Amino acid sequence: MTTFAIVHGAGDVGWSWHLVAAALEAKGHTVIAPDLPTEDESKDLTDWASTVVAALPSTSDVVVVGHSFGGFVAPLVAARINASALVFVTAMLPRPGEAPGDWWQNTGYADSGLEDQFWHDVPAHLAEESQKRERDMSETSMAKPWPLEALPALPTHFVLCTEDRFFTPEFMRKVVADRLGVEPVELAAGHCAQLSKPNELAELLEKYAR
Repeated sequence: MTTFAIVHGAGDVGWSWHLVAAALEAKGHTVIAPDLPTEDESKDLTDWASTVVAALPSTSDVVVVGHSFGGFVAPLVAARINASALVFVTAMLPRPGEAPGDWWQNTGYADSGLEDQFWHDVPAHLAEESQKRERDMSETSMAKPWPLEALPALPTHFVLCTEDRFFTPEFMRKVVADRLGVEPVELAAGHCAQLSKPNELAELLEKYAR
């Protein structure tokens, strides 16, 4: 079966993916979702990728999934292990040499102005636990240019969340068309789909397994 390597977003933890992991593991797959060293100023994005690679029990038949800021890290993992597929979930799509801190202006990002941009559709007990686990982001991770010359040449997919108040669907459709050139798969969920629609997200991810 397939191994899913999950790269969580900024200030987040692997715990956020425990429901998706349970759904995929129930189907016989393996899931790893390590906590990344987001607060460590001595670590850059390549070190974050190393954390994911080190957690893999095998590099055979791995689908790498990047959520939100994890979009900057997931391709680094996928390129290093020759992954079978790369999946972005309402994620930032990098360009060569682009520092994550510059992504916002480069893509024309504008705050939606909507309230509760992350947990509005997440069950209250999960939203509360998620907020308790929030962590800081290092300046190093935001300032260093993205190191690859291009996205890895492998099957690549994008899950666009149509109820996302942080990366709105209108904004993300433009970014995906401009930077990835694929037709996104749409999921009726907010930014934290891994907590609000875990079973539906797991079903989508399983389609990308061999």
